[in-house]
Parts: sequence; structure tokens; C-alpha cells
Amino acid sequence: MRVFVTGASGFVGTAVVRELISAGHEVVGLARSDSSAAALRTAGAEVHHGDLDDLDSLRRGAESADGVIHTAFKHDFSNIAASGVIDLHAIEAMGSVLEGTGKPFVTTSAFLVEPGVFATEEDPAHPDSVAPFRVPSEEATLALADRGVRTSVVRLPPSVHGPEDGAFVPKLIDIARDKGVSAMIGAGTNHWPAVHRDDAARLYRLALEKAEPGTRLHAIDDEGVPLHDIATAIGNGLGVTVVQVTDTDAAAHFGWIAHFASLDLRASSALTRQRLGWKPEEAGLLADLAQGHYFEEGRRSML
Repeated sequence: MRVFVTGASGFVGTAVVRELISAGHEVVGLARSDSSAAALRTAGAEVHHGDLDDLDSLRRGAESADGVIHTAFKHDFSNIAASGVIDLHAIEAMGSVLEGTGKPFVTTSAFLVEPGVFATEEDPAHPDSVAPFRVPSEEATLALADRGVRTSVVRLPPSVHGPEDGAFVPKLIDIARDKGVSAMIGAGTNHWPAVHRDDAARLYRLALEKAEPGTRLHAIDDEGVPLHDIATAIGNGLGVTVVQVTDTDAAAHFGWIAHFASLDLRASSALTRQRLGWKPEEAGLLADLAQGHYFEEGRRSML
């Protein structure tokens, strides 16, 4: 299958490209820079120049492919609502040329469920979720199933981990390194679901190959890792004390990530495993942290 992949040089997209090529698919990756294009060629993929703002380029890429996997997202936390609008327009543009073709279109979402619930794939996107700016994109993707597109949505957890991770866990490590303590809010009884990026990549491939139209999928290995355990692993990795901070002091300690450090999210992937035969094989989050690569000198968060 000839597959158009957005975000093909990103953290998750790189693993998706590798997984697709190893399974015998032909990959065309969206690249917005010369360095991204060079990385794609090295991986064995064809290059399609453009970015998420170039809707004509996205349409051409989708139209020329047998299927599309959309992993790109502009993580501009200074105006995240605008990033959500860009994502929605990108999905609408690619979806418009896939209508009536029956081709697979796999997009990426976050955990858009009502806070405090143990989430399953049957839970619809909720406006009070952790990432409400992605709700329109998920709904637009699923709606395309009624217009002849074999759509599916992969919901990624707060921690997609592995070598080269530059997101929330590395940010917590940066804060612990800078402040000399590894902190959690209160007793750290809140949870983060997690998955290794290589396991997530396999799920994207399976969704491309056989997901039913209009399917929500959960890329979940660890259903909910207590923040106490994450803070302890970071403390052990850096050799610093693990401490509690109060809700009042959380913003001062964690900065903008305080909201994410307070999240209590748990989720199941039972239906995803049943429907696609997906089974995570890589290390869980705590085992990955114990391997040491997160604490290598010079490694920093990209957030």
C-alpha cells in the first residue's frame, strides 16, 4: 500500500514510517524542511514537500496515496486553540479527496474523555477533556466514515515514551534537575496512561490495514501509572530527593506543566486489542525510565 504520512519526521511519525516500511508498505512522508526530507530519504521513504498550512499540498498527497496516516500537529502552547483549528482544516482537506474511495484515513487524537472516568474506546469526545482543542478534529474524522472513507482515530496517552521522547516526562526531568528535587502534587495518587512509541506505531499500521470505519482506538499499554511512581523513578534516575508539593505551590514549582502534572487519567485498550489483535510488546513507562536513556547528559525536553 502507498501511504501518505504527515508528521513523518516527528517522534511518533518516525516510528510509524519505520513500521510501515518494515511491513512492506511504500511511504510518502510530508516534509517541511530539508533536514526532514533528508531523514525521510534515509529511512527509505519518498518525500512530499509541504506543511499543515498548505492545504493544496495535503490534498495532493492524500489523493495520490492508497491510504493516509496523519500524525502531525503544531504544538504551539502559546495559542493551542489555533493549533487545533489548523489540525481540523488539515483533516478536512485530506478527507475531501478521500470521500467515496473507501481508502483508510488514520488520524491522531488525545484522551478527549470526561475527567475522572476510566476511559474506553466507546467514550465520545468530551468538551471538558484535557485537550478540548482536538475534539473537532476527532469528530470530523469519524464523520467521514459516513462519506465513504475508512476512518479511524488513534487516541494517544499523555506519555508516549521511548528514545528521543521530548514531551512531558522529559519536561518533568528537566524541572527536577533544575530544582534539585523530583516533585509530585500531594501524594501523587493521580495517574497517566502510557505507551511506547514503537507499540503505538504498530497500532497505526494495524488501523491502516484493517480498522473498521468510524473506529476509536486507544494506544494504551500502562492503563494508569501513578505520578508518585513517575516522580520516584525520576528521583532515582537523577539521584535527587522525591518531595510533595501542595496544589497551591504546584504552579510555582512546575510552571505551565502543573496542569498536566495534576491530571488523573486512566484508560483501557481492551477493545482495541480485541478488534485489531494489537498487543504491546515494548517496555512500560517505568521500565523505560529504569533503562537510563532519559537521564543522559545533554538531553532536554522539547516543550
